[in-house]
This record gives sequence, structure tokens and C-alpha cells, in this order.
Amino acid sequence: MIKHLNELVESLENERTKKMAVAYAQDPNTIGAVATAVKKGIVDAYMVGDPDKIREVAEKENIDPSIFNIVDESDEQKAGKKAVSLVKSGECEILMKGLISTDKYMRAILNKEEGILPKGAVLSHVTVVDVPTYHKLMFLSDVAVIPLPTLEQKVKMINYSVSVAHRFGIENPKVALIAATEKANPKMPASAEAAIISKMGDRKQIKGCTIDGPLALDVAISKEACEIKGLKTDVGGDADVFIFPNIEAGNVFYKAVTRLAGGELAGIVVGTNVPVVLTSRGDSEASKLYSIAVAAKMA
Repeated sequence: MIKHLNELVESLENERTKKMAVAYAQDPNTIGAVATAVKKGIVDAYMVGDPDKIREVAEKENIDPSIFNIVDESDEQKAGKKAVSLVKSGECEILMKGLISTDKYMRAILNKEEGILPKGAVLSHVTVVDVPTYHKLMFLSDVAVIPLPTLEQKVKMINYSVSVAHRFGIENPKVALIAATEKANPKMPASAEAAIISKMGDRKQIKGCTIDGPLALDVAISKEACEIKGLKTDVGGDADVFIFPNIEAGNVFYKAVTRLAGGELAGIVVGTNVPVVLTSRGDSEASKLYSIAVAAKMA
């Protein structure tokens, strides 16, 4: 079982190299992270963008640009479409965001004719966080894509997150449905939906994991909190997957643990035909490398 993100990177060095298309690959952090992944044999990179700028940035970072397959497309929006076409055709197995704006990147992914979202699929996001103050990796959803998930979307989010956790060697991930309280309250829709989903888990309508909710965050991460509150739960204090009631709660949590608790993170978009790396412009080079590694594990 993989317990830390650096272990994930190490585990991939002995696996098959995956082909990855990078949309508008012209910023130092992206080029640095991709170069590291290439050197470790994790990916074979197809850098879509302005060849001169890609080479210029690479050389400034002391990276030999010849390690990349450079695909000439200097227009930002067209670069996004070209990168998507590389994965849609099967030439590449992973898609990664470079300097392209998130709006243009997502537009290319979601295009009905040329995109890579299957009909009827739900687009979501799974973030993997390695926090020094927690005893295992945390799989969070959704902190970036779905603003206010419905009950049906939360079930999809669980399935996606559990699939990622399985690839990390976690046979039976413990899923915590996060709310403000452990009591189901009709006046608090998140807690009521969590109770319904928890019962669905009990009846094996959702498989491959153990689910409990609603659970307040302190109970999900602390056995001591469970004991103090007199709560008996198989998930409390040992959760792997954290399903948040809305994007605000999830986004605030992941930024808090990474900015205040020294957490490292990786994130991928799920629901698409291939794993999609969607990182923030403010994410570190290490975070982008870890995101590539998660995508490679899923490809």
C-alpha cells in the first residue's frame, strides 16, 4: 500500500511509461515537473505549444528540450484542442494542463464532438493530500469542479475516489461523508443526504468501500473525538476518502492543510476517457509531479 506521494512516484519507475499530452506547455513549473517525470520513466511527454518558447523556458531551467516531443501550436486555444485530440485518438493516455487558462482547457475537454467526456458521465475531481499530521493519505472530493453536488453526483464522487484509492493499494477504503454534525437533520441537507448514502453503502449499493456519514471532520480524522462523543464507527478516526458537501468546504480544507499543515497534494479530473491533470497556477512543481504520478497510476 502506498502511504506517501513520494512512494507513488517511486512505484511508477518500474511500471510502463505512459504517453502524456501537455496543453500549452510553456511555464517553468509545468516543464520542470514534466521533465522530472520523463527522466524517471513515468511519462513520454508531448508538449503542445510554441516550440521556441518551450525550448527557451526549458533551457532557462537547465532542461534539455530534446527529451520532449514538441508539437507546434502557438495559439493557446488551438493548443488545448490539439492536446485533447492526441488523447482522444489514443496516441496519448494522459492529458495535462500547462499555461492554458482553465476555461479554455475545460472547454476543449467538454466539447461534445471533439472532447473526452463520455455521454452521461459526471466530471469530478479527486485530490490526494499527504499531510504530516495525519497517519495516511487523504483522498478528497470535490474541491475543484462540482460546486454543489447532488446526491447522485456524490455517489459518483465516491466511486471515482474509491477507484483512485484502490490503485494506491487500499483494498477497502473508508469513506467519510463530511457534514457539520453526526446527526441527520432535514434542515441540513448535507447531513440528510449523507445518511441516505451511508445506508446505500450498508446495503452494498456502493461497493468496494466502507461508508459512514454524516461525520463532522474532527470525528472523521480523530478516534479521540469519536470516544469523546461516544460515537461507534468503522470509519471515524481512520478515514481514507473525504466527500465534502460543497466545493467551498472542500476547497477551504485542502488549502488549509497544504498552506498551514505542510501538506503535499496531487489532483486529477475524473469521469473523462483518460486521466486529466488539472493543477492551479499556484501549485508547486512537486505538486504537479505528484499529479502526473496519480494520472499515470490511473492510466
